[in-house]
Amino acid sequence: MKQKLLNIGFGSTVVADRIVAIVQPNSAPMKRLRNEAKDNKRLVDATQGRKTRSMIIMDSNHVVLSAIQAETISQRYIILKDSDLSCHE
Repeated sequence: MKQKLLNIGFGSTVVADRIVAIVQPNSAPMKRLRNEAKDNKRLVDATQGRKTRSMIIMDSNHVVLSAIQAETISQRYIILKDSDLSCHE
């Protein structure tokens, strides 16, 4: 089975099928989720020192931080999923 990788910026990728949510990091609940993931060693920082602009929640309860806007990553995800559907038709 071939896994599709989603580019989350600056050379970092995640497995697209494992994504549960792509969210903005600004709200208080998202900040709590980030802190909880950090405390439990489930936080992956892929920002390379840049400002966090999105959080990607994985099915393994890992939280991935990205410096790319959530909207941009969501669009990439949709394009990736659409290309997957067109391959099966």
